Amino acid sequence: MLLEVRGLDVRYGRTHAVKSIDLDLAEGEIVTVLGANGAGKTSLLRALQGAIKSGSGSVRFAGEVLTHASPAERVRRGMMLVPEGRQIFVSMTVEENLLMGAYLRRGADWHQDLSQIYDRFPNLAERRHMKASILSGGEQQMLAIGRALVSRPRLIMLDEPSLGLSPLFVNNLFELIKELNRSGISILLVEQNTAMALDVAERGYVLELGRVVLSDRADALSRDPALAEAYLGGHASSQHPIDQIA
Repeated sequence: MLLEVRGLDVRYGRTHAVKSIDLDLAEGEIVTVLGANGAGKTSLLRALQGAIKSGSGSVRFAGEVLTHASPAERVRRGMMLVPEGRQIFVSMTVEENLLMGAYLRRGADWHQDLSQIYDRFPNLAERRHMKASILSGGEQQMLAIGRALVSRPRLIMLDEPSLGLSPLFVNNLFELIKELNRSGISILLVEQNTAMALDVAERGYVLELGRVVLSDRADALSRDPALAEAYLGGHASSQHPIDQIA
């Protein structure tokens, strides 16, 4: 198992955001985390990256315990978070943003990775010396993913990657996720477009108020008529249940 999470607990003051979550992700898997706004999805990813401290529980990655490791150490081990809202540096150039992904790498072999990023994302190559602020939302998401790839991750965690993107870019994004997975990168995906997330994933977890309330294979979750009824207020019976999850 590549990622093993046991009893992970996160609090912000009096707010109990993540409540004793267990989660597994095997090498080469795509796993999605679903749930309504406020369910604890972003808090879970930030805790896994070490950006916020967990109150209790354990995180094991590639056989090593990283529960108390710094975010930098987790990046060195191969865990990389692409955060919600991209969080690129708009005052820096496209290439400078990409190079931020290599800041923990030793040696100069990142040049090859940069060339591969530009081959994969021709729009970024054309704008490499321009400020990142000129990029469209979709191009900024490609830049955020490219920055993650420069770190040579084994696991990429994507937090709402399709948020605010056009339908064309959303389709391109999910094709990219499948391509990255085929190249050997494992994916942990938090995504508002649950129909597409379950289509690309092998397994899924559903969170409600910080807890895992359901986990199963993605195809089983996509067919589960009780999902919306149980966790989304019970007013989606006339529609596809999955389409109602945000």
